[in-house]
Amino acid sequence: MLHTLKESVEYLKRKIGDFEPEVGIVLGTGLGGLVKDIKVAYSIMYSSIPHFPISTLEFHSGKLIFGELAGKNVVAMQGRLHYYEGYSMQQITFPIRVLKSIGIRHLFVSNAAGSLNPDFKKGDLMILNDHINLQPESPLRGINDSDLGPRFPDMSEPYNRKLIANGLEIAKNEGIACHEGVYVAVTGPNLETKAEYKYLRIIGGDAVGMSTVPEVIVANHMGLPVFAISVLTDEGFPEILSPFSLEEILETAAEAEPKMTSILSKLISSL
Repeated sequence: MLHTLKESVEYLKRKIGDFEPEVGIVLGTGLGGLVKDIKVAYSIMYSSIPHFPISTLEFHSGKLIFGELAGKNVVAMQGRLHYYEGYSMQQITFPIRVLKSIGIRHLFVSNAAGSLNPDFKKGDLMILNDHINLQPESPLRGINDSDLGPRFPDMSEPYNRKLIANGLEIAKNEGIACHEGVYVAVTGPNLETKAEYKYLRIIGGDAVGMSTVPEVIVANHMGLPVFAISVLTDEGFPEILSPFSLEEILETAAEAEPKMTSILSKLISSL
């Protein structure tokens, strides 16, 4: 891990020179438009970075974007990686380790998720205050390197409480429908059955998705404060469940994205 991490970091530092990102941003499915608000200094394809996994999804760009957003130096992952693509959890989270190693001090994560809470409607936003991990393995499985983090990292506060409070206040001031709740991470790529949606709600979930939690675990392992937000693109309510398509999910994400972008930009500005 340390050897491959060093090679990736050295490559990026040669490319970006003296640029020092303060904030790392992971852009989820259908949510890459935030890049339009970044004053881009460098754009680097994943495929050119040593040991960096490449997104296999046609709607994920696969670029690291370095630049300025809301007065802060940021690096954004335009295109994230998922377990269902066939990668190991260590591969999925490798980019987070790289971003921490090049200097980020906060991690902001976005995703598209399905609502489990009847009070949370399609098109709303949800700030994560906790999660339930139903994915089959941890990215920390295997030999631990104490240079990266402790063997048994604490997860009592996986999402930074101050950032949650500030994000909710920004949403309120902007008149944006934004909730806080528990995100359930599943493997995918299939969506859930009626019985599964019911089960996920019973165990305490407010939204369900196929990402985010591995990156959050690794960020906590390395001591990075995390803020995560979901765009709720569909409603997994068993009583009224009907088929929906990827096109519908992407359309809803695109419609809600400006609201998410507004919250993220203002929150990053306040750091």
